[in-house]
Amino acid sequence: MTKKMAVLIAAICMSCGALAHSGGTDKNGCHRDHKNGGTHCH
Repeated sequence: MTKKMAVLIAAICMSCGALAHSGGTDKNGCHRDHKNGGTHCH
């Protein structure tokens, strides 16, 4: 694997974290969806 390819893969992997959202979860892995009401579970 070339160095450029490794850098590209690392950049793609790190950008996936940007799609995640913050917020605490309850014991079921859910958190409040304040925008739409109700809960949002993973």
